[in-house]
Amino acid sequence: MSKPQIFVSFDFEKDRNYKYTLNMWNANSSFEFTCNDKSPSEIQSWNIPTVKRVLSRKINEATHVIVIVGKEANKLHKDRELIGYRNWQNFEIAKAKELGKKLIAVQLNSLYEYPEELKNCGATRVYSFTHDEIVKAIRGW
Repeated sequence: MSKPQIFVSFDFEKDRNYKYTLNMWNANSSFEFTCNDKSPSEIQSWNIPTVKRVLSRKINEATHVIVIVGKEANKLHKDRELIGYRNWQNFEIAKAKELGKKLIAVQLNSLYEYPEELKNCGATRVYSFTHDEIVKAIRGW
């Protein structure tokens, strides 16, 4: 069986430590976590069409999109009109839905609001950021 191809949607300023934890789990052979991270690291631009193009390509390459639902996952972005959504996470979720990707929502705190695009879309919900719960969600258990 091939490894799941994972794209991680997260707030870079507030929640990147969770993204880095996922990468550490993947790199550590003692953990049973296998994925190929498709989140972009090469975006070196603030140009919104360029960012959209790279994000869309990376989401298209993924089999699953893990959405880290942090405190500001639904916050309005200053460039929301150009992005076409409330923020980048909502754009990424909408693109994943458009492309038929499996969505996994990892809620960091029960008080944090889900991104608009994640509401009522049938995403698998994970209510704690733990290795076992995320692996179960990826496997569909």
